[in-house]
Amino acid sequence: MESRRRGLTSANAGRSLGCSPQGRIALSAGAAFRKGCPPPQREDDDVSQAPIKLDRIDMKILIELQKNGRMTNVTLADAVGLSASPCLFRVKRLEQSGYITGYGAHVALPKLGETVTVFTEITLTGHTREYFQRFEQTLRGVEEAMECHLVSGGYDYLVKFVTRGLPHYQDVIEALLERNIGIAKYFSYIVLRTPISRSELPLDTLFGEAVRPN
Repeated sequence: MESRRRGLTSANAGRSLGCSPQGRIALSAGAAFRKGCPPPQREDDDVSQAPIKLDRIDMKILIELQKNGRMTNVTLADAVGLSASPCLFRVKRLEQSGYITGYGAHVALPKLGETVTVFTEITLTGHTREYFQRFEQTLRGVEEAMECHLVSGGYDYLVKFVTRGLPHYQDVIEALLERNIGIAKYFSYIVLRTPISRSELPLDTLFGEAVRPN
């Protein structure tokens, strides 16, 4: 099968359970960048606009908000070296342009109870657009499927499931098989522990060179 796929992130590793993935998760950053500051604008002005080019201050704002999305605008402005009003304008502009897609809380899952994380390799019976669309549309309705990546290599999809336990996971898989959505085979990898799990993307490492002054 031709290389035609891209995936997102997965932070865990696991062990094979044995019995032989696309979600498009978005926190993508890949625009062109430039130096400079936006022109002055009143806070009540409409900040929606075409995709913007980021500068080093915009990047600092993204990095700081990844660390703490609840920080006040005054605290954020101090951290990035701006006064409050221009900082608020930039945050609104980043939101309107789609660089910031939302804010949320990190939940300590172990405090709520026992769970099992399983990574599953899935191979489809066919490789036409219809097969991919049918599988992806069905999987979007499975709330235990936390991530889904269309990948290159020996199988089609890598899916991350979080369930109450192995019986629950098996119920989820069997329900998918019963729906006849074109699953030819699957392999399951149970996560035993997670030594590394990051929620902050290394934005400065990935894109910092593009916004640093020459």
